[in-house]
Amino acid sequence: MGLETRILVAEDDVAAHEGWRSMLSSWGYDVAFAEDGQAALELIRALNPHILLADLKMPRIDGLGLLHNINTLGLSLATIMISGKGDLTDAVQAMKLGALDYLRKPIDWPHLRRLLDHLARQAAAWEEACQARRRGGSLHEGGVFIARSLLMRRVMDSIRQIADSTAPVVISGESGTGKELAARTIHELSSRREGPYLGINCAAIPENLLESELFGHERGAFTGAERRHEGCFEQANGGTLLLDEIAETRPELQAKLLRVIEERKLRRVGGSGEVPFDVRIIAASNRDLGQAVREGTFREDLFYRINVLSIQMPALRDRTEDIPLLVNAFIQQFTEGGTKRIVGVEDTCLDALMSHPWPGNIRQLRNVIERAVIYAKGPLITLNDLPPDFRNVSVSPRGAAHINVKLGSSAEEVERELVLRTLEFVGGNKTLAAKILKLSPKTLYNKLARYSK
Repeated sequence: MGLETRILVAEDDVAAHEGWRSMLSSWGYDVAFAEDGQAALELIRALNPHILLADLKMPRIDGLGLLHNINTLGLSLATIMISGKGDLTDAVQAMKLGALDYLRKPIDWPHLRRLLDHLARQAAAWEEACQARRRGGSLHEGGVFIARSLLMRRVMDSIRQIADSTAPVVISGESGTGKELAARTIHELSSRREGPYLGINCAAIPENLLESELFGHERGAFTGAERRHEGCFEQANGGTLLLDEIAETRPELQAKLLRVIEERKLRRVGGSGEVPFDVRIIAASNRDLGQAVREGTFREDLFYRINVLSIQMPALRDRTEDIPLLVNAFIQQFTEGGTKRIVGVEDTCLDALMSHPWPGNIRQLRNVIERAVIYAKGPLITLNDLPPDFRNVSVSPRGAAHINVKLGSSAEEVERELVLRTLEFVGGNKTLAAKILKLSPKTLYNKLARYSK
């Protein structure tokens, strides 16, 4: 762990701080303290801690309010709530809001240490994987997750939580949302990280060759089989196998996949003996596998066998607050080592990017920015550097909207209605809402935090 793991303790009993500091520091953690929820929120922004220990009962903002604010800001923070004897109902609510666990007073210190050690290992593995990603590969095709949105923070938390398991995973989402990146990250955070990671796109291989690619074949099994070939299951032995676009496999192959996954043994095409293997299966699809089962195109028994754990990758149009971060990251990627110096995008250009429906998701955004970098003539990408279909857009693509102001309402009530309706109008995009309201993002976040009390 070491001092790299930062813990923030939000506890209004200042007299207890020294005890917390003594215990957590002796375990090797770097500890900071907040006397209430508001101070904790400010320190979360400033210190970016790995773990939060928060008392449910605090002045200004209590533990539940703090969790609401963390979620509103789209932050990903491993949180453990501390409750008194009469706080069980609030503790349950805290778990629903995203807390990973809660501790009853008096603290069970050995249990807390085991819990913190586990969370610290997860945090260290995550940062190590992200650093490795930054050293090699692009930001989307085998890159790193870049996210501010609550939807993606939840995805990242889910990946951390399920990585250590050996259970199969189904990753769903539209094309270009980063399903392969999620699968690879699960592998790199798991105990199998030293083993092989292999991905196969079931839709990209002809049906008559897919079985051989998956299970292998013996020499002479068919015309052209001049030597034995080990399939993906054998090649990924001891590691992780991604079956991408699994919904595109034919029913006969689905039956064989089910048998192989259940028995953990396979028979090569043309072979007579069975070959054991040890592989974690991750399946991905841009189709709803549950719907495919109902339509009769995907085997129900195979679906229930692989759908032990699941992750839904959100579409880019549902996480538009991430677009400015992604755009800047792609600009850095495509200008690195080149002669062009591009530092960002013009406001009108960013408005167009954030208003686009993005049917191709992050992959499409990546390609659009790569094109824009090539066409850009100055330090800022302009609207003219984007493809033609981006140039005639409205900042408010969802159509006209209005609010009803009831006579007798206070100015604060009218402001609250305007802010919340504007946020709803732009689909939760806080950056765009702040632009429309002519507020700084910080001011908008502060207002939302006040409204959530």
